[in-house]
This record gives sequence, C-alpha cells and structure tokens, in this order.
Amino acid sequence: MKIKLLTLALGAAAVATVGTSASAATLDDVKAKGFMQCGVSTGVPGFAFTDDNGDWQGFDPALCRAVAAAIFGDANAVKFTPTTGKTRFTALASGEVDMLARNTTETFSRDVDLKFTFAPVNYYDGQGFMVRKSLGVTSALNLSGATICIQTGTTTELNLADYFNTNNMTYEPVPIETNAEAQEKYLANACDVYTTDASGLAATRGSFEKPDEHMLLPEIISKEPLAPLSRHGDDQWADIIKWVRNVLVIAEEKGVTAANADEISKSSKDKEVLRMLGTLDDFGSKLGLPKSWGMDAIKAGGNYAEIFNRYIGPDTPIALARGLNALPGDGGLLYAAPLR
Repeated sequence: MKIKLLTLALGAAAVATVGTSASAATLDDVKAKGFMQCGVSTGVPGFAFTDDNGDWQGFDPALCRAVAAAIFGDANAVKFTPTTGKTRFTALASGEVDMLARNTTETFSRDVDLKFTFAPVNYYDGQGFMVRKSLGVTSALNLSGATICIQTGTTTELNLADYFNTNNMTYEPVPIETNAEAQEKYLANACDVYTTDASGLAATRGSFEKPDEHMLLPEIISKEPLAPLSRHGDDQWADIIKWVRNVLVIAEEKGVTAANADEISKSSKDKEVLRMLGTLDDFGSKLGLPKSWGMDAIKAGGNYAEIFNRYIGPDTPIALARGLNALPGDGGLLYAAPLR
C-alpha cells in the first residue's frame, strides 16, 4: 500500500510539473523571440489596416500592442500575420501566431472542439446585411432570391443559412475569402447583398467613395461576441491576454488614460488603480510580467475608450456608437472582473 501511495504521489507530482512547464510555454517562447506574433484579419477599415508606412493599425492591433507592452514595456515588440476566416485557426493551432485579435466569434465548437481559450469579449456584435439603396429593399425579409457575398469559414455562413431557412427564403451564395474581395465583388454588382458582422459592414461602407448610396438593413440575425483567443493548455498566456483586456476596460472605468497614467499612479488613493499601475502590490509577477505591466499596457495606446474612439468611434469614418460596447453605467455590456 505504501509503495502504491508513493507511486501515485510521484505521478501527481510529475503531472503538476508538466502542467507548470506547459503553462509557461508561450510566454517563454515570446520572450525568447523578443516579440509577440499576433494574428489579425486581412483588413477591415478601422478594425485592422495598414497605414502609409505599411504598419498595422486599428482597434484589433491596438490590443496586440497592449499585450506586447505588458510583456516587454514596448508596444512595438509585436509582428502581425493577416489571416482569413479559413486560415486563422490553423495559424493559431500550429503556433504560427501566439494569439488572434480579429473579428472572431466565441462559440462552443471553437472553444471545446478546436480547443481554443477565449479572453473576455472585446466587441459585442451581430450579423447584418448591406444593400444598395437603389435595390429598394428595406428589410432582410425582402431578400429572397438575392445573391449574397459571404465569407467562407465563418459563423456567418451558418447564420445566413439558418435565417433564410427559418423564413422560407432562398438565396445564391457568392463565396469570398477576404473583406477586400467582398467589397470588390459587391461594388462590381457580383452580389446584391454583403453580409457579415454589422461593425464590419459599417467599416466597409465608410470606405466607399459614395457611402450614402448604401444602407445597412435593420435586422441583426445573430449574437457575435468577438474576443481574442489563444490555444488551450496554456493558462498563464490566456491569463495575460485576459487581464490586459480587463485593464484597458478598468482604466476607462477609473478615468486612467495614456496621458495621465503616470500622474494618477502618484496621486490616486484607489487601491485597484494603484494595483493596475504597479504602485501597490505586485500583480505582474503572478503573470510572469514586470510590475509595470498594467501601466505599460495603458500607455501603449490608451484605455478601451481611447482605442475605440481613435479607430472606430463617432468621429471616425466608421462612425460606430458604443452601443453594447459601452460600460454598464452607460447601458452597455462591457465589463471587467475586479483587479484584486
């Protein structure tokens, strides 16, 4: 019996050792490389795009830069890999990228079957439809028989099929791989309708030469909680992504910005703020990061509101209202667990 118990104890210790080693694998690899590899979309105005210098910018790359800053104290210690609906999961599973920060909906199958870990939702969305005003359509229920541009390898394919089947309508799919291809085919009249997340439709329409000639129909036919994700089996890495996202939200809640973070770290009496900015306790070490990780993440591009307003907010060509992505006090769903 003693021998059996000793064997079980040694086995448990071995499992614990393997688990601890595996949990730190991605962070160790990232530190060894000296940068993080982040998977983004192939391009959605406001959300992910390249500037005149060829550098990736937008709402999604901003989160990648915040994670890189939390690790290295350098928001530029990140490289970007554009991915399509078909290639994104292979890129993450294979280790080609360390995390995905793009328009990816959290679903049961992606979490459980594909074995990915989703961070808290970074953008609450839903699938919509865009049409030319000249089509004379005012509702998605008028779209029976339409040709519809649809990105393959996405939840939008299933949502579209379910919606049309439920409402006894027919459609002809026009498969596309990227948002750029969808825009090209839609503007060339290769399809009557473009369907994707409503935020993506608004972003695409905002880039048109004559955006007023197009409209988003009122129906939202799905729930699309868009969240960054990483591979199963690496809890430490998943925690880093989760808490960087949470810090950006808490910073908005507490009025901490990229510009005032240093000053507030010296004057605030709010313990959560002081933990976040690294002047009280050392939460960074629990993540394998520097004590200044939260401060560095915020200073990389600002809090959640600053990032939202810079790239996709009301004063940008995308002109998205906060809506569900507002803080709860403003009628939204955006929330962060307490930093304590």
